[in-house]
Amino acid sequence: MDAEASALNQQSLVTQIEACRLCERWLTPRPVIRVSPSARVLIVGQAPGRRVHETGIPWNDPSGDRLRAWLQLERSLFYDATRIAIVPMGFCYPGKGRTGDLPPRPECYETWHPSLLETMPHLRCMLLVGRYAQRAYLPEARKLSLDETVRRWRDWFPERIPLPHPSPRNRRWLAQRPWFETEVVPAIRSHLHGLLADRS
Repeated sequence: MDAEASALNQQSLVTQIEACRLCERWLTPRPVIRVSPSARVLIVGQAPGRRVHETGIPWNDPSGDRLRAWLQLERSLFYDATRIAIVPMGFCYPGKGRTGDLPPRPECYETWHPSLLETMPHLRCMLLVGRYAQRAYLPEARKLSLDETVRRWRDWFPERIPLPHPSPRNRRWLAQRPWFETEVVPAIRSHLHGLLADRS
């Protein structure tokens, strides 16, 4: 698929996604994604939180602040869809559960992810943030814990990189695993900056 066809196909898909009402009986639809045929990096997270749902801006919350700090990316670059695409497992805010936000609805991944990936032929790296993204895109790690999956990040590097969710709720997980921010984060950051600087 050439660049023009990819762009047209992607715009058609985005229009369909924006009009999607598959989950309307469970939640209030407001799909939040950012894509471009030229994107080199794809961030796959869980689902929009309440603040993201209200603003329509992905990762526009404390979790996003921590993720950008890990990657040392300014907001302007982080939100440059021509270089970084953002496609969560669930496109809409799933609502609150007893201990936090509900899991992402499965329909988005099943219905839209394969087609969207086809329209981004220049992707070189997927950041898989949290267990839902890792179970979908690292099937060989489905039986592993989050800790085991992230510890084995080199097994899938550099194409697919598992990360813990940067939510404030995960402070304890991070505090108990200092190796993540001292060893893993610098390597991922360096790789990412190299990809984003390369315009070839």
